[in-house]
Amino acid sequence: MSIRRLRTLIAVEEHSTFSAAADAVFVTHAAVSQQMRMLEEEWQVTLFDRSRRTPQLTPVGRALVAKAKEIVRAYDTIVPSVLGDAGFQGEILLGAVPTTLTGLTPLAVRHLKDSYADLHVRIFPSLTTQLIAQVDRGAVDAAILSRHRPLPPDIEYSDIALEPMQLIAAQDVSSDDPLELLASYPFIRFSRDAVVGNLIDSWLQESGIRVQATMELEGLEAISSMVLAGLGVSIVPARCVRDFNPLPLKRLPLPDGAPARRLTLAYRRDNPRLPVIEEIHKALLEAVRIGVFKQTPQKKESAT
Repeated sequence: MSIRRLRTLIAVEEHSTFSAAADAVFVTHAAVSQQMRMLEEEWQVTLFDRSRRTPQLTPVGRALVAKAKEIVRAYDTIVPSVLGDAGFQGEILLGAVPTTLTGLTPLAVRHLKDSYADLHVRIFPSLTTQLIAQVDRGAVDAAILSRHRPLPPDIEYSDIALEPMQLIAAQDVSSDDPLELLASYPFIRFSRDAVVGNLIDSWLQESGIRVQATMELEGLEAISSMVLAGLGVSIVPARCVRDFNPLPLKRLPLPDGAPARRLTLAYRRDNPRLPVIEEIHKALLEAVRIGVFKQTPQKKESAT
């Protein structure tokens, strides 16, 4: 048995198909199938019901996935668990939703490294659903994500900021009424694969607001650029850490009852590096207090 095979087994459970698991662990579909066969032969159990078009985990398979998650978490934290106070040295793995990568996250990490020069933060961008799974299985130590529903029982969280949604439009549009602009201009939709996109879409439907969606994009910068080009209007979060030189757009508050995104730092309660995670949260709150991301003097760091 190898940790690599256990990670693949967990990926199959999380992503439902061998093909999706292969993408998640960066191997081929054939390699996933081979690894699962090897586990079955080694353990002398049937992990998958292969009578269906898409193999499904058997009850024994699901039980073994739960144990595999415990083993992988223990393996991933074996070194930090004995570091003690030295936990503020070395590497910590931090997930982050992409919309925080140009403001909140870099400002917070810069503030953290000012206090702990020997701590190296490795960033893993992903959407909220994937980040929750990565935190739960110990693939990352903590993650900045959009909290919109109850988290798994082993995951704790510390809220960072509440970002109300706002309408953005080109500066030369004649109206300052967001509802009028939504009715009059093409709508550039925030990807519904993200929590933010679902929040916006649900609000539009519940409010009976009909829009003419012409495109659906993931990146906040891409959406803002399309709006700046006069290709439509959009609804996006009013970020808790603003860019130093934001694009010249109209930014209009939405009516009462409009959604807001709740940013939170999620982590497992049994993570042995909780003191470091607490400092990351403090750095995130400090970034929110500062509120504007701008260049800071670069410090030369020693090679590791």
